[in-house]
Amino acid sequence: MIKKTNAQNPEKYTGIELKEIPHSAVGFKAIKSSINHVKNEAGLFRGMSLLKNLNQTYGFDCPGCAWPDPDEKRAFLAEYCENGAKAVAEEATRNKVSPLFFATYSVSNLAKLSDYEIGKKGRITHPVYLPEGANHYKEISWKDAFKLIASELNSLDSPDEAIFYTSGRTSNEAAFLYQLFGRQFGTNNLPDCSNMCHEASGAALSETLGIGKGSVTLDDFNHTDLIIVMGQNPGTNHPRMLTALGDAKKNGSKIITINPLPEVGLMNYKDPQNPLKWVGSGQDLTDLFLQVKINGDVALLKIILKLMIAKEEEDTGSVFDYKFIKEKTHGVEALIDDLETYSIDYLLPQTGLTLEIIKKAADLIINNKKIIICWAMGLTQHKNSVDNIREIVNILLLKGSIGKKGAGTCPVRGHSNVQGDRTMGIWEKMPDTFLDKIDTEFNFKSPRKHGFDVVNSIKAMHQKKAKVFFGMGGNFVSATPDTEYTAEGLRNCNLTVHVSTKLNRSHLIHGKKALILPCLGRSEKDYQTSGEQFISVENSMGIVHKSQGHLEPCSEDLLSEPAIVAGLAKATLKNSKVNWDELISNYDYIRDKIEAVIPGFNNYNKRVREDVGFYLPNNARANNFKPTATGKANFTVNATSDLKLAEDQFIMMTIRTHDQYNTTIYGLNDRYRGVLNERRVIFMNSSDLEKYNIKKLDIVDLRSHFDNEIREAKGFIAIPYNIPKQCTATYFPEANVLVPIQSTGRTSNTPTSKTVIITIHKR
Repeated sequence: MIKKTNAQNPEKYTGIELKEIPHSAVGFKAIKSSINHVKNEAGLFRGMSLLKNLNQTYGFDCPGCAWPDPDEKRAFLAEYCENGAKAVAEEATRNKVSPLFFATYSVSNLAKLSDYEIGKKGRITHPVYLPEGANHYKEISWKDAFKLIASELNSLDSPDEAIFYTSGRTSNEAAFLYQLFGRQFGTNNLPDCSNMCHEASGAALSETLGIGKGSVTLDDFNHTDLIIVMGQNPGTNHPRMLTALGDAKKNGSKIITINPLPEVGLMNYKDPQNPLKWVGSGQDLTDLFLQVKINGDVALLKIILKLMIAKEEEDTGSVFDYKFIKEKTHGVEALIDDLETYSIDYLLPQTGLTLEIIKKAADLIINNKKIIICWAMGLTQHKNSVDNIREIVNILLLKGSIGKKGAGTCPVRGHSNVQGDRTMGIWEKMPDTFLDKIDTEFNFKSPRKHGFDVVNSIKAMHQKKAKVFFGMGGNFVSATPDTEYTAEGLRNCNLTVHVSTKLNRSHLIHGKKALILPCLGRSEKDYQTSGEQFISVENSMGIVHKSQGHLEPCSEDLLSEPAIVAGLAKATLKNSKVNWDELISNYDYIRDKIEAVIPGFNNYNKRVREDVGFYLPNNARANNFKPTATGKANFTVNATSDLKLAEDQFIMMTIRTHDQYNTTIYGLNDRYRGVLNERRVIFMNSSDLEKYNIKKLDIVDLRSHFDNEIREAKGFIAIPYNIPKQCTATYFPEANVLVPIQSTGRTSNTPTSKTVIITIHKR
């Protein structure tokens, strides 16, 4: 029985083009693509003027990824990447979504458009309201919007019937106020996009190293011997990382890439900041590519660990850092005992690799001391995702490659302030030490009961246990798993509210009543009563720095995110002792409060005004592991994948195209995979296509299988690709309908978007 069905059912496609996969990433084509997007959206002169301020010390932070900027001199030509330029162009678009637009186009008609078409409509200029039973949003004043939200919130039977979601681009100042409002309202229901991506990283690193963040700095890439990049596609998702990898190679570092797909950017790269490099053969990056099966990472790492142990037994002291292990770690005996229970013959088939190539990787690890391991969602969206990260830590601990220059952990975060939001308290289970500080500073008693994460929020809405959903940024319905189930949950709410810059799918999948509250973008000036303001963000390596827009707001009716939170709080909270008006009159006052509550922010207002900002304390970087349960860095015992596939089943992972960042679709091309003008595709191994008599460009339907439930997504184009057998890849959000809400990672509760069991049905 098919439980969930994706409504799209195309019979044929006419626009798709398959091109030869390019040899190199970035270079002149990336520059050309950036300029074209900027010209088409913002106008060439206006757009290029804007880009020169992007990621500069005097400018604004990219609204895309969280890769750090150089501490030293920044590149004048382009301190941004192709997708960063696209993100800024989208935000600075001349297209407008006004009250007249909403009067012209009904919600039901807009819902028929693709996510790409919806996003291209432009910037929302006024707050708008969708009354119960209506089909058109209509303009509403900010005062009435806040009054409506307050009325719905204050009529709830419990504060826990409200959900306050946060996307990853909310500033430190807005995030701090937002969590303060939520907790003063009485709930810890503060899910965020980390729940869907790097939650496993935070859980694993907190347990093993005492901090849920990476331990390396950008400068460490200049001093490392070996970089291992796992489950990541920097060429599309974090293109500026390629510069760091290229510099590391010039300094003599080796690079191992471990991924089911050979991503162009990790193979060869042309430096966009050097016009002399735009032509020619480019710079080779990867020295050794291990094309692991989807979710075969723990098995692979266990084999490497066993080979390391064998070499150490053969030549004592040649592999392990015994001094570091003895003084700084706990549990190495249990790790070795566990590894002895596995044979290489048992582990090897799970990887899809030959023992010969794994030995080459192990030799590089054995013969180098300063090692950085980087990873992204290819490791964090599995049932055993926490095990993936902990096994990485095991390797680094045996080598003593933590807390030294050129070595350590590097989880590469997605959105530009997703790490900062968590630091500010956006988490459903913040520790009591944080909550005690909040209570003391603001003179109230915050709730201690843990709140809902993303998956549990969706379930609560579906079960009608949550009745108001408030989204601070993001595109919730397109970002989350089990699309139809999530949509039903949102529709069950009495009120859904979205703070947004542009129109997206979540505005069209709504509660009984709905509001869209338009906010300023990163590139726009923020005027408050004391004058022009700046915000601050934290990048992937724990640096807090300022960001200040340069454009005039696209509408006089926009508010900043901090001002929206303050307006919401003033309308809703009857006994709050917080002077919300004062806090937003000058964001220095918000930063003063952050300094009083959160360790590491001493002299916040002074230090954030310095050119490169400041580093937050990082105990793992300092070789101090006291925050863990043992007071030392912990070795752990980890489980391999327990996936079992029938002969006709495949593992599907969801991925992004090169014309996409998270749920924002910039265009319909995936240039680095050779697919143009189409998104509903499935990449398959050629031998699998032949086995099931599926030809290139045949249309197939996909069905996912979990816990006796079947979900279906119709009308995908089969494309032969270099991917392991019984492994497939599809783009999200189109394939999110296939990701079961009940299938989540152990400990992290993250949706398993990289290990969906499917069958493929030819038309």
